[in-house]
This record gives sequence, structure tokens and C-alpha cells, in this order.
Amino acid sequence: MYRKILTAALVAGLVLSPVGMSADANQSKPNNQSDHAFDNKVIKKISSERMYNTIALLSEQPRAAGTEGEYEAVQYIKSQFEEYGYETEVQSFPIYNWDSGTSSITLEEGSFEADTQSFYASLNASVTAPLEYVGFASPEEVSEDVEGKIALIERGKYSFYEKVQNVLAKGAVGVIMFNKEGESGNDFGILYQGQNIPAVAVEREAGLDLVNRLSSGEIKATVSVQDANFIPKTSYNVVAKKEPHPNKDNGQIISIGAHHDSVPGGPGANDDASGVAATLELARIMAKTPTDTELRFVTFGAEEKGLWGSYHYADSLSDEEIDNSVAHFQLDMVGSKDSGDLIMFTPDGEKNLVTDIGASAGARISEVVDYGQLGRSDHVPFFEKGIPAALFIHAPLEPWYHSPEDTLDKISKEKLQNVTEIVGASVYQIARPDTPALENANVAPSPADYDFDYRPL
Repeated sequence: MYRKILTAALVAGLVLSPVGMSADANQSKPNNQSDHAFDNKVIKKISSERMYNTIALLSEQPRAAGTEGEYEAVQYIKSQFEEYGYETEVQSFPIYNWDSGTSSITLEEGSFEADTQSFYASLNASVTAPLEYVGFASPEEVSEDVEGKIALIERGKYSFYEKVQNVLAKGAVGVIMFNKEGESGNDFGILYQGQNIPAVAVEREAGLDLVNRLSSGEIKATVSVQDANFIPKTSYNVVAKKEPHPNKDNGQIISIGAHHDSVPGGPGANDDASGVAATLELARIMAKTPTDTELRFVTFGAEEKGLWGSYHYADSLSDEEIDNSVAHFQLDMVGSKDSGDLIMFTPDGEKNLVTDIGASAGARISEVVDYGQLGRSDHVPFFEKGIPAALFIHAPLEPWYHSPEDTLDKISKEKLQNVTEIVGASVYQIARPDTPALENANVAPSPADYDFDYRPL
């Protein structure tokens, strides 16, 4: 109900619309100086030094879901929320680590030696078919020629999900993926629900050998994955809630989130200790800031395993909570010195309330933030529930994404500060007590003209 009221207010309202910002000729534009004055109530309190210290603590060890490292991070995050005065809950949920079993690649003609590793959640099966090299498996590279064949794919540029989905859609029966340039090893790859296909990873040299052999003619290969299975573990979400001022409660809910887990073996300073640090910092500041809106700060577990934590949290929401949720801001990888510029991604590539207000806040604080289309992070389950959501991230990503080199020395305090200010100003624009449902034109944010950016991660 409350989300409908908010949307109606925006349509009737004012400088905002559900699909982007536009000025109403009959309304006077709000004063940017007034906007800045309200922004300063939040952003002047943000400390990049405090966030940097949080990242230093969290990145002392890997925090892979289901490990002791994750559990220790969860206890620290919980203690911080409680120190700030929040009602805090730790949600536990089952996850499954992957026993990769035994896998192999054999060629019908000629010898071939390669160490293989099954993808996480690979189908246990053995398939024999010709190989088809599809480059990075972009939609343009994958043709009907892959039907009934084993797709040979180079890692990089696109997500594992996108690559596998593109070849599955064209009828591939198996996947061999080789590592990207400059990377060693074969411990990578993940399949998602519905991607029922045997998939193995090999080192770059082995993959390039197959590419070279294909230049001389057809190669028939057998890809086998056997005895791979899931090992049950436990992961966690940490949920902190701040009730609105009792005399000004408009019934709305805003959530701000990040994922606290890292990849195995990676300290995850940027991915995503940076997002957790920003979330904690905003929780610290908003704890003493009057609002007419319930605020929820959530750190999710098992994002790296396929968004398990955020799906668990979203599925735990009642119909009333979903209906009252007006915005979700997801902070993921917001502090690397070597990544690109800030962008707001939505799963469907469409503007929404979060991107509208984020672009406006960016224009006031530093520069307009553009938007693009991307799933793959914890904003997706909120979007699927009908809650306006966006992922705040820098793109393209840094070279050491998902590696042991994602360390504290790669963190930019300036980027941390900028993103946290933009998200903080955005959240406060909705939650501050003088903007009930944002229908008051005198305090609505100034419009921002922001564009779709086709920028990849």
C-alpha cells in the first residue's frame, strides 16, 4: 500500500516520476542550496577513515560462506549494530559447499592432458560431442552451431551465469571453460538454478591448446563429471532495524545492504568489505537521525554462492513488509582505487525510485551517476519481489577482482567517501521527516538528467 502511495505521489508529484526525473512546468524547482543543507545533516558525519579501519579488520582473513571467517565477521557486524543501538537479528540459513568429485576431458582422437575442476553445482554426467569454440560466449559469439556440442569458452568479460545461459539457449550439451589471460589455475566456475549441464574448468594453456587444434578440424570430446556433491554448511544474514519517530511514522521501509562473505582464499577488501563498511557507517549516522521511515541495514551471507543470503532474507519478508518497502540500496565493491566510475545497475535496465534519487544526490554531491543493467548481486531478490532496487558499484572492476590480491592497500578512501555520501543523501531524502511519501514539492529533490550506460563489469 505505502509503495503505491509513494509512486502515486511521484506521478502527481513532482520532479520525480517512476521512470525518471522530469520537471513539472507548473511547479517551482526546489532549491539546491536547501537540498545541500539537508544532505549535510548526514554526509558531514561520514568518516572514510572509520570505514577504512572496518575494511582493515574484516579483510584480515577470508570470509567465505560457511567458514569460521564468515562467522567471526558476522559477530563483529552484529556487535557494531548493537553498539549503535539497533534491534539486531542474525538469520541463519543452510548452504552447501561443493565437493567437486572427479572430472575429466578425453578426446576421441589424439592424447590430451589437462587438470580439470568441475563447476560449482555442475551436473553429474558424461557427454560425448564435438567441440565448438565460442570465445567469451557473448550473445553475438554464440550461434546455432553450438547445438548438440560442447561449448569451449574463455573466461572473462561476462559472468559465468551469462556465458552458460547463452550456450544453453542454443542447445549446448557440455561446457569447457579455460582461464582468462594473466590468470592461472582452474578453480573457478559456478552454475545457477536450472543450468543442468556438465561443466569443467581448465587452465589457460590447456584451453588454448584445444582452440589451436580446432583450427585444423572437428574435435570430438568427452566431458565427464562424477561424484560431485553438496556438503551442508550454515551461513548468516545480519539484520539491524531502526524504527521511525513514533509521531511521524509513514509505514514505509527502506533497506541498505552489502554482502559480508568473500570468495574462498580471498581477503575481500573491496568485495565486499567496502560495502559492509559503508553500510555500518550509514547505520552509525542514521541511528541518531530522526526519520519518518523504518530503516533496515542488512549484511548478507553466501552472495558469492549465488545470492543465497539475500534470497533468504527477501523470502522471510511478509506481504505487508514487501508492500511497505519503497527502496533497497545495495553496496557492492565501492572502494577500489583501480576500478572504474560509479554506476547504478538495475536487473531490468530500467530507471526506478532508487536510481532517480541516486542520480539527483550524485548531481548535488559530485556528479550525476548513470545507470545500467546487471543482475548478479543482492539487489535481484528485492527486484523480484517488486521492490525498487539498485546496485551501487564501480565498473569496470579492478584486475584483482575475486583474487587473493583484493587487499586493503587497493582501497581508495575518496571513493568510499563519495559513494557513502551519495547513498546516505539518497536514503535521507526519502526518510527525513519533512518528506512524507515525498509528496511535498518544496522539499523534493532537484531533477537530474541521467543516462543508460552499456558499461560492463
